[in-house]
Amino acid sequence: MLEVVVRRICFHAYGGPEVLGLEVAPDPDPGPGELLVRTEAIGVTLPCVRAVRGEGQRQPLPGLPGGEVAGRVVAVGPLVTGFAVGDRVTAPGGWYADLAPVPAVMASHIPEGAGSVEAVALVRSGHVAFAALDTAFLSAGESVLITGAASAVGHLALQLAKIQGAGRVVAAVGSLDKAPFLRELGADDVVSYDSGMLGGPVDVVLDAVGGDLLPRAVAALSPGGRLIFFGSGGGSVSAFDLLTGSKTITGMAVANFARTQRSRYDEHHRQLWRLHQSGQLRAVVHAQIPLADAATAHRIIEARTNQGKVVLRP
Repeated sequence: MLEVVVRRICFHAYGGPEVLGLEVAPDPDPGPGELLVRTEAIGVTLPCVRAVRGEGQRQPLPGLPGGEVAGRVVAVGPLVTGFAVGDRVTAPGGWYADLAPVPAVMASHIPEGAGSVEAVALVRSGHVAFAALDTAFLSAGESVLITGAASAVGHLALQLAKIQGAGRVVAAVGSLDKAPFLRELGADDVVSYDSGMLGGPVDVVLDAVGGDLLPRAVAALSPGGRLIFFGSGGGSVSAFDLLTGSKTITGMAVANFARTQRSRYDEHHRQLWRLHQSGQLRAVVHAQIPLADAATAHRIIEARTNQGKVVLRP
C-alpha cells in the first residue's frame, strides 16, 4: 500500500518569510485529545509570524508554523468526545498543511451553511476580542483604545466594543491609510502610532502590539483605567506610572480563558455566529493565498498592510 503524504509548510532556520518552504510528509495521526482535520482554510496570525522569526519562546527546529484551521474531521484521536469523522470544525492550532491535528478541547463546529474561510476569519480572532473585552469588564459609555485595530482581532474587537455600548472607540494603526476601513466598521477616531497621546485619555486599552507602544498605551489611560495585554510583542512599563495613575495591566491568553471560563467561552462562540449571521459583525478577509505561497502571507502580516484576516487556502 502506498503511504499517504501531505503538503505542509516548514522552516529549518529562524528568520523572515524567506525561510518558509513547502515539503511533503507522511499522513499524521491524531494523538490523545486531538482531531485530524483536512484543512479548507488556514488563518495566519502575528504570533505565528513572530514564532518563525524566533521571537519569544523558540520552538524546536525544524518548525511547523500554524495559527488556526477550518475544515472537515477525517480522524478522531483517543479520549475525544463530541466530534465525529465528517464534522466541519474550526480550531486554533494546527499547521499550515493539507492535514493538521488540532486540540479537540478548543475545536468548535461550523454552523450549517457557513464557509470555512469565514469560520477561520471569525472564530479564533473573535474569541480573542471577546475575551479581551470580558477581561476589561467594559461598561456601557466607557471609551476604548484598540491597538492593531485593522488586524484580524482588532477589527472584530472594534465592532464588539461598539455592540457592547462603548461610548467612544479609538482605533490605533500604523498608517492612516486604514482610516476609511476602520471608520466604516464604527471607529469614532483613528490615530496613527506616531500621534502624541494615541487618542487618549480612555478608560480601557486593548493592546495587541506591545513593545515600545506599551508604555504609550498605558499613558493614554485615564486615572483608574485598565489595559488588557494580549499580544506577543512583549514590552515593559514603569510600576511608578501604574501607581500614580491607579492604572492596571492584565494579561489575557485566550487558551487560559477557555480553560478557566468555559461557559463564557461557549457563550462567546454562540454570540459570534449569531452576530455574524445577522450582519451585525463583519469578519473581513484581507486576502486568500495558496498554501504553497505562505511566504507572501507572512510578508503581508509583517508589513502590517492587512485590513482583516489573511487566509491560506490548501
